[in-house]
Amino acid sequence: MASINMPEAGAPNANGAVGDAGIGGKIGRYRWLICSLLFAATAINYVDRQMIGVLKPTISAELGWNETTYADVIFWFQAAYAVGYLSFGRIVDVLGARIGYSVAFVIWTLGHTLCGFAGNAFQFSAARVVLGLGEAGNFPAGIKAVSEWFPAKERAFATGVFNAGANIGAVITPLIVPIITIAFGWRMAFIITGAISLIWLVAWIAIYRRPREVAKLSPAELAHIESDPADPAKKIGWLKLLGYRETWAYALGKFLIDP
Repeated sequence: MASINMPEAGAPNANGAVGDAGIGGKIGRYRWLICSLLFAATAINYVDRQMIGVLKPTISAELGWNETTYADVIFWFQAAYAVGYLSFGRIVDVLGARIGYSVAFVIWTLGHTLCGFAGNAFQFSAARVVLGLGEAGNFPAGIKAVSEWFPAKERAFATGVFNAGANIGAVITPLIVPIITIAFGWRMAFIITGAISLIWLVAWIAIYRRPREVAKLSPAELAHIESDPADPAKKIGWLKLLGYRETWAYALGKFLIDP
């Protein structure tokens, strides 16, 4: 009977990376704690984004909005969101996921909270511009974090998990916002949800580090995260990026599904 040669502990695999079994011990799950933070941030992102739709009748009645006024407020958010997307990818690359995500979160939470102090359509639009600029950083920062914490074979699933936060946010907004509004008014609904969101920011700053900077991370999980072969980064120009089908597929998807 032919014998099967098992790789020695610590021996590199075909790609030159040390296998998970090579460093001994069971692979940990710390990376999924990071993914849960990304999920929570994305849920908060969509709660903050969708609240104006839930509160539209109440706000319109108090501030005297018509459909055109409401459309203008929404337009300025969308315009700022588009500009923010173009900017935050580079910002996150420069600052890193931890600081870049924190900056984006602070900006959008500030814009969201300022909505509670707006007295007219202009002030509301200005607050929504701040919200849009900050919210655009959610997905670039989230994808950056996934690339730092997950090997290539798990990145699609991890990205799907944190993207699911968008659906959860859209579902819970009409459930919790009316309760807060009935109890405290629509202005306090913005302020209270903005204040609660800061809990996430504290957790993110306290927990998130690059894998090699986390003392609690097991050697097995670190080896698993770094199991991909080294791939030297290459700079890609804008014009070349537009030549990839993946770029247009992503852009079309966002065009069709983003509110």
